[in-house]
Amino acid sequence: MIAITAPASKSVSHRMIIGAAMAAGESTVSGVLESEDLARTIGIFNDCGAKIYRKGAGEYTVSGCCGTPAGGMSEPVSCDVHESGTTCRLLTAVLAAGLGRFRIHGAPRMHERPIKELGDALQTLSVDVSYEGIEGCPPVVLDTDGLKGSEVSISLEESSQYLSGLLLAAPSTRGLTINLVGKKAVSWPYVGLTLDAMEQFGITFTVEMLEGSEWIKKDWRTFETAIPEKTRFIVKPGMYRHGSYTVEGDWSNASYFLAAGTLGTEPVHIANLRPNSLQGDKAMFTILQQMGATIELQDNGVTVHPSQLKGIDVDMGNCPDLVPTVAALAAYAEGETVIRNVAHLRIKECDRLAAPATELRKAGVDTEVTEDGIIIRPDRAAMTAPAGTIFNTYNDHRMAMSLSLLQFALGDIEFDNKACVAKSFPAFWEEWEKVSPCRR
Repeated sequence: MIAITAPASKSVSHRMIIGAAMAAGESTVSGVLESEDLARTIGIFNDCGAKIYRKGAGEYTVSGCCGTPAGGMSEPVSCDVHESGTTCRLLTAVLAAGLGRFRIHGAPRMHERPIKELGDALQTLSVDVSYEGIEGCPPVVLDTDGLKGSEVSISLEESSQYLSGLLLAAPSTRGLTINLVGKKAVSWPYVGLTLDAMEQFGITFTVEMLEGSEWIKKDWRTFETAIPEKTRFIVKPGMYRHGSYTVEGDWSNASYFLAAGTLGTEPVHIANLRPNSLQGDKAMFTILQQMGATIELQDNGVTVHPSQLKGIDVDMGNCPDLVPTVAALAAYAEGETVIRNVAHLRIKECDRLAAPATELRKAGVDTEVTEDGIIIRPDRAAMTAPAGTIFNTYNDHRMAMSLSLLQFALGDIEFDNKACVAKSFPAFWEEWEKVSPCRR
């Protein structure tokens, strides 16, 4: 059996660092994912009033900014998020709860990714928001003396991170009600991770749903999703509690090894995964079951066995980061796989519908992009690629890691930028060597 240890969760790492950085007093955060994205979040907070020191591998001491990030007075503090959409969207809201001027900017692709909906919400809370380039995209300059107002609306159609950012900023207000609007809600589990982090840091809030004409308090942990126009979040003013916090393992980055376990010749055990995790990408376990994989959930990990897979029809709106992985895995299944409800993937690090389709076609996989998803019509016998084929990563970590699954059919393949995995999983290639030789 091949043994893999899942790295720390990127999503949870961001939220734990933000909570500790907004606290009053000193905290210790252990198990932090050490990656380019987290380095951006840590660096920005170090420039905006918190003090974050690395004690050892994945362990940080954080002296918080007491709920008020510090911006510049004449010139804005430069907040370079590079390619981290999580850093950009969460910190745009959190920094707006501070005092002074902040300039949020990043890599060229980041300057094409929308943030206008969040910017509009911040403007209703008396923050001056100005865009330097494309209207509604970074670079964006915030001029703020705190969030003012008691109510704001946001949707989950484009990104759940807008709501998560507002939730994380809300304790620094005099109390804030956030109304969920729009036509649909995607990526709800990521909001659950935010609410869980807020609870751990001692923040008081309620989640209510409209039943008839009355708002009823609900247990958010029982939600499969939220209902636009009928869900609201009421956050009371408060200070994040300093203390000791630990980050759990990452189901997202474990997904590549879970998939590999079905394709190789030996079972793969991935440790450091919580069976009761709120991470949306825990859905990989269920998706593999639906595809016919032999997979077992243990107390602190998962074991997956070589399996004959079948195609499925699946709504992945709550786990969009898994789409490139499932699309690549579907190339080995018997029968068609249809992935739905992920139109918002077009505004990720790359267009994560067009990009997987383009690269899978290079390997002879019949792939079709639809209005809100992707269809894979596999023919295992037809999977091949001409000598010298280079698979493009689009500088997207999830593209590089998911396309690695093609090695089980093609043997060693060449990528244009293997280093892009440093964004979320710097040790990926070293770990991948443990599973990649086990090909059928």
